[in-house]
Amino acid sequence: MTSPLLAAATVLRRRSRWQTAALCVVLLCAAYLGRRHWPVLESGADQLAGADQGWLLAGAAAAVATWACSALAQQGSVAERLPGGRLLAAQFAASAANHVLPAGLGAGAVNLRFLMRCGLSAGRSASALAVKAAAGALARAALIAVLAAACPGVLRLPHVSAPTVAAVLAALLAAAVLPAVLLRGPLRARCGRAVCSVLADIRAVHTRPHRAAALWGGSLAFATAHALVVIAVTQAVGLPLSPARVALLYLAASSAAALLPTPGGIGSLDAALAFALTTAGAPGASAASAVMGYRLLTVWAPLLPGLLVLGFLIRRRAV
Repeated sequence: MTSPLLAAATVLRRRSRWQTAALCVVLLCAAYLGRRHWPVLESGADQLAGADQGWLLAGAAAAVATWACSALAQQGSVAERLPGGRLLAAQFAASAANHVLPAGLGAGAVNLRFLMRCGLSAGRSASALAVKAAAGALARAALIAVLAAACPGVLRLPHVSAPTVAAVLAALLAAAVLPAVLLRGPLRARCGRAVCSVLADIRAVHTRPHRAAALWGGSLAFATAHALVVIAVTQAVGLPLSPARVALLYLAASSAAALLPTPGGIGSLDAALAFALTTAGAPGASAASAVMGYRLLTVWAPLLPGLLVLGFLIRRRAV
């Protein structure tokens, strides 16, 4: 193994240790909060058991749609045509792997291996994942902006003093400039080539209107489908909030939870979403029931089948 690969492996091991430590802290906090608020959770579970089955089926359909939307966005991130059936199966397997490993590493690893099995180089595959992630973040931000304008007053930004704002801006500026200062020689050249490769892939995708439509349409539909799952569950348990408010609260909570490296946002997203719903006026038991229903449809029900599909794809050398 060459020295750059050894250095990369060392960095990944150190990152994995930090992510594992952060994961343990988050899960311990979630366990503490769950024990402290156990009566509310128990009441929420009882409420979910008596929820409207029609709305839960609608939520399950929206959860299934998330995998198709993810496949569409992944196809839009590359100019080459990908095998449709294997692509959809890979997204289903990636969603299961994403709930086992921290911070999206599972989904990234599955999709990276899938793209490489389809004939793309490691660099092109990584670029495709970066393009998809960037499009997903921008699509989510656009949805939040539209819903925030449609539901004024739902998201309340805390008052921040001017010195705090200046310190944050200085830190962001340093984070943007420092890598360029520290990177020297071959490492700087490699990073420059990687950035140029990503930009070239973005240009190649956007020269094909159908690929660009798949990338942006799939990214927008993916975030929308997840919001629809939450909306369906809140309707099933009779939560007294409008669908637009629920969608905005979910998108804001999931964006905040993405800052914590837990598998699939388990613990971080649950706490953030429950807090957002209760702050908006939902009863605690109903908010807990909605979070449980969302997790049931998007994590626990498809987890075992997704892992079985992942094992099948690995045996077939599809990923």
